[in-house]
Amino acid sequence: MKNFLRISIISIFVTLAFGSVTVSESHAQGVLQQILKRMEDHYQGLSSLKAGVKMDKFNSQLGEHDLMEGNVIFVPQKGRDAIFRIDWKRPTQESLSVVNKQYIMYRWGSNQAISGKVSNIKGNGKGGNAMAFLNMSRSQLQSNYTVNYLGQENVEGGTSTWHLELIPKTAQSYSKADLWVDGNGMPVQARITEKNNDTTTILLSSLQKNVTVILKDIPIQLPKGTKVVEG
Repeated sequence: MKNFLRISIISIFVTLAFGSVTVSESHAQGVLQQILKRMEDHYQGLSSLKAGVKMDKFNSQLGEHDLMEGNVIFVPQKGRDAIFRIDWKRPTQESLSVVNKQYIMYRWGSNQAISGKVSNIKGNGKGGNAMAFLNMSRSQLQSNYTVNYLGQENVEGGTSTWHLELIPKTAQSYSKADLWVDGNGMPVQARITEKNNDTTTILLSSLQKNVTVILKDIPIQLPKGTKVVEG
């Protein structure tokens, strides 16, 4: 279940990060529309992304943080689901790839991998796939979310961003999402708040945009003899 939730949260980030939303406060229309326009233009010009990634899962009941660090490769697919791969380096070496709506998760050194359809992950509601948000256009998200502009903030590393709060207009597995968008229109941080107040925060760093990506390197090449279990 922990692995499935991790996949779902990452998918939510992708969906949010390059999606667009419905503006909820008329007095903020001007600022919000400028931000959303910049996000849309950035998305249209993005052919690939390589970046460092940090994920912080906070258990609100226990007050504990579960931290992971690694690298991500993301390739948007206009009109289709994006393909991406995350290789976690710390605290354990794990890899997750999503290609053609199928995911594979593998912990290096083990003899078993988990595979399945992203749509079958429990808690993955409509539009709720923290890496499918990156691949959705403004029109795809416009009817599903409202947004509040919360001001300018610096994220870890000192990057200046616009902070947006997104509220799902239909029932989802989470209560809200927050996005931090840099001046280029690139979402560099996202936080998903679950209904029990647990949070998952994903931060991107060392961005390399529109670099050459060899698509055959996205799927995980499992060691010989690895057993694949359906998730």
